[in-house]
Amino acid sequence: MARPFKTIGLIGKQKDPQITESLQRVADFLVAKGLELIIDQDTATLFPSQHWQAVARHELGQRCDLAIVVGGDGTLLHAARNLADSGIPLLGIKLGRLGFLADVLPETLDTDLAQVLEGQFREEERFLIQAELEREGKSCLIGTALNDVTMHIREVVRLIEFETYINGRFLNSQRSDGLVVATPTGSTAYALSAGGPILDVNLNAMVLVSICSHALSNRPLVIDADSVVEIVISEHNTTPGQASCDGQPGIALGVGDKVRIYKRPGRVRLIHPAAHDHYSILRAKLHWGRKLE
Repeated sequence: MARPFKTIGLIGKQKDPQITESLQRVADFLVAKGLELIIDQDTATLFPSQHWQAVARHELGQRCDLAIVVGGDGTLLHAARNLADSGIPLLGIKLGRLGFLADVLPETLDTDLAQVLEGQFREEERFLIQAELEREGKSCLIGTALNDVTMHIREVVRLIEFETYINGRFLNSQRSDGLVVATPTGSTAYALSAGGPILDVNLNAMVLVSICSHALSNRPLVIDADSVVEIVISEHNTTPGQASCDGQPGIALGVGDKVRIYKRPGRVRLIHPAAHDHYSILRAKLHWGRKLE
């Protein structure tokens, strides 16, 4: 059987000098398998010596059959947003604790990576959402998220007032620390910490979770992912707000600003080892009890 991947892109966590050894290990493994290796331009600075071609990330997405991301879920989220339009599959190698997205661990790296390169893997697709700001009749893109778009207060511990609409229909008005609009992928991130439900990753759904709402009646709401969510900063609001995607630096919000959130065209392709089981990861991460004998 022909190998599914011939040219591999390598991306590593930035600002982490301890990752160099892991990157070198992966690079040596790939070269030993006779594969062509291309290094992400920023990642190349982490190598003590450079024997491979380094290119900008968008070019890596165009030229490679697979991108291997070494770091953690945050690094993989960043790569997913950057490479969303390329259609390239992503494989995450987790350093440290087990992640929800990056699930190849250092102790099983050689075995898992060998199986993936021979075509023994599971592939799944995840959708992204994006947010745009409408202000005084003009619109601009805020960003793209694989996990969530969050509207929250800035710097001070005060409530923010806003109204929420779904597909143009008024849902509610509230005073809270903010609102998380999450994909199934992001339902185990900030939304979970805010009290939201865990969504099966195959659902075509989004969840809206209030952050420390002033009214106990504000409960998490699961909606169809093809809906358009609009958040309007109330005219009575006195607290500066901010909208951010996947926890990245966001954009300031003022009275009357509208944040529109909707599903982004295209999907992220994730590669997992053949033995991957999302429920086992949930059990491990959330410390759920083992099956009774």
